[in-house]
Amino acid sequence: MENPTWHKIHSDFQLNNVSYSTEGLAKFAQELKEGLPFQKSIGDFLLDWTSKESTVQVKTSGSTGKPKTIVLKKEHMVNSALATGTYFGLKPEQRALLCLPCTGIAGKMMLVRTMILGLHLDMVEPSSSPLNDTDNIYDFVAMVPLQVQNSMHQMDRVGQIIIGGAPVDSNLRNELSKLPVRAYETYGMTETITHIAVKKIDGKKVNPFETLPDVSVSQDDRGCLVIEAPKISDSNIITNDVVELINKNQFLWLGRYDSIINSGGIKIIPEKIEQKLSILIEPRFFVAGLPDDRLGEKLVLVMECEPMNKAGLLKAIKVLQGVSKYEVPKQVYFMKSFVETSTRKVDRKKTLEQIG
Repeated sequence: MENPTWHKIHSDFQLNNVSYSTEGLAKFAQELKEGLPFQKSIGDFLLDWTSKESTVQVKTSGSTGKPKTIVLKKEHMVNSALATGTYFGLKPEQRALLCLPCTGIAGKMMLVRTMILGLHLDMVEPSSSPLNDTDNIYDFVAMVPLQVQNSMHQMDRVGQIIIGGAPVDSNLRNELSKLPVRAYETYGMTETITHIAVKKIDGKKVNPFETLPDVSVSQDDRGCLVIEAPKISDSNIITNDVVELINKNQFLWLGRYDSIINSGGIKIIPEKIEQKLSILIEPRFFVAGLPDDRLGEKLVLVMECEPMNKAGLLKAIKVLQGVSKYEVPKQVYFMKSFVETSTRKVDRKKTLEQIG
């Protein structure tokens, strides 16, 4: 028997100040397909959503591995939207902003949330400074860290913001804590239909991630997170994310199991080092392991900026509180711009391939 849940567009839903029925939205989607590239991807998804098919195909970002296409149930996507609405107290007619590419799950789910919860959604072309393209005040916005950083002077127009796609560094966390906006870092992936856990950003400490309703977590024998979320997945989701488990609903994210660097027998988690270095380094950066004859892998620092004094930088890192001698990079590389995925995440693998 067909489950018509996804066909029930909330009566208060608006897209760019226009109300739509399911049939009207499908017609508008056809018009969007003839527009700009970012509009075409929105149109494609809305046509998929308003069809009678019970599933949609979504491509993963490829930021942590080879991009792949997975199949998601529309029923599960609705459940994810409802959980988000409950956690953040979202109400019909509140205004939301879509400024992420609709090629990925994050952009698609902003559309689903607004259709299911009856929000008023504005869509703007994805850019590094999306609030420049609108003067409206928003109750709920989703951005990646770079967009947030470039929009700090406009955050007085945002009530709640969720930040995903990459960890929020200490500098951005501290800046956000000084503003009235309620900011949250999210944990999730395409397989979990965006976030299954969030943590409030207050700048004073690193809070643990807290799961959304009907989600619980555990660890496997590698110390990696295992997610049990029956309303969004038919089976448990085993991740490659190394975590410190606090309880079944709270955890600290430490890094990726498949990004751990083995340097001379010492296992190093890049993401932990990046959190420490974010106090010192302002431009976008990441650390990674490159092949080394003596160590097996050597720790390197890659920065998105013009070349600077390497010796001075490494000296500053060595005296940084909490940084051990094993966490000091052996080499520093500067790049004009990082390679990004289609969803504006840093593609570390392809960026490293450009280092000569």
